[in-house]
Amino acid sequence: MSDNSAAASTDEPTAKRAAVLLSGGMDSATAAAEARDRGYELYALHTSYGQRTEDRELECARRLADEFDAADFLRIETGHLSAIGASSLTDEELAVADADLESEEIPSSYVPFRNANLLAMAVSYAEANDCDAVFIGAHSEDFSGYPDCRPEFFEAFETVVDVGTKPETEIAIEAPFVEWSKTDIADRGVELEVPYEHTWSCYRENEPACGTCDACALRLQAFQRIGVRDPIEYEERPSYVDD
Repeated sequence: MSDNSAAASTDEPTAKRAAVLLSGGMDSATAAAEARDRGYELYALHTSYGQRTEDRELECARRLADEFDAADFLRIETGHLSAIGASSLTDEELAVADADLESEEIPSSYVPFRNANLLAMAVSYAEANDCDAVFIGAHSEDFSGYPDCRPEFFEAFETVVDVGTKPETEIAIEAPFVEWSKTDIADRGVELEVPYEHTWSCYRENEPACGTCDACALRLQAFQRIGVRDPIEYEERPSYVDD
């Protein structure tokens, strides 16, 4: 290679980078696809924190990272959220409730302040890898029940990032679906050709999905509303749309 060619290569712009919280679910998979569509190189972060379906979620997250040609995949295993408890996702003594899509109560599946914990790890990962953004797949039907999914939470957390990182660090907190419904996400994901067959949402089981917990119900309802068959296997496939 000539000296001129070498000099030219150093002048090429560096691709934008994004750390993506990749749980293995359909929302995070669609957020990863959205980040890629916006021109970001993906750095995938998966956390195992003692959730019931962590083995299946990890399997899906790894597969998705490969499908999206992520530059890096990092799994962080932590037990502190499970040790703290108070969530049916991490405490075997608490039953995962059947879906109640009309309820405005905070569900038993809420993991206290989980997203702050996950975003803190993601920002550390992002800063270490010179990323420009952190993507998370939270959406409007999440924040109706989970207080750490509200738009105000992400705006406040971005302020924390600005104050708590190096002066030259600029990391945006991107929650592209925070005002969207699950149906909107499914529709966008189909447009982006997200491999939903490699995602997992069920709160209860590693296989097949139960079809009756909140996560299964919202997912099935979204696919039913857009007229696309959800490609994963379910023990039950109730209808969650009005006839």
